[in-house]
Amino acid sequence: MNVLVNIDVEDLEKGARFYSEALGLRVGRRFDGAVELLGTDAPIYLLEKAAGTRAFSGGGKRSYARHWTPVHLDFAVSDLPRAVARAKAAGALLEEDVEAKAWGRIAMLSDPFGNGFCLLEFTGRGYDEIAVS
Repeated sequence: MNVLVNIDVEDLEKGARFYSEALGLRVGRRFDGAVELLGTDAPIYLLEKAAGTRAFSGGGKRSYARHWTPVHLDFAVSDLPRAVARAKAAGALLEEDVEAKAWGRIAMLSDPFGNGFCLLEFTGRGYDEIAVS
């Protein structure tokens, strides 16, 4: 099974520019109303969806104000301060100071479309430091 990541954005070119500049992703194929981003384990597809449209019948309307969802993306990086600076320079908002954990460090950010994401830097054995089995 393959995983495909889809992110709704209000402006496709702005989204492609942000994710390319912030995370070093590169544009792959272009489609009508979508663009493929490469450079992670799973391809990321930006889907252009206007604010105020419904995600599904009976669902709430899209808003690109900052929002929370229980599903988000984490990007593992080797140099967290450099990655945070790059993301902020591209337009990301750092929402929490970098925090140390038993497995490494984390920075919580959001993109220009209100989508949250985290940058992680693993240290030691990474998540194996906290694994219980």
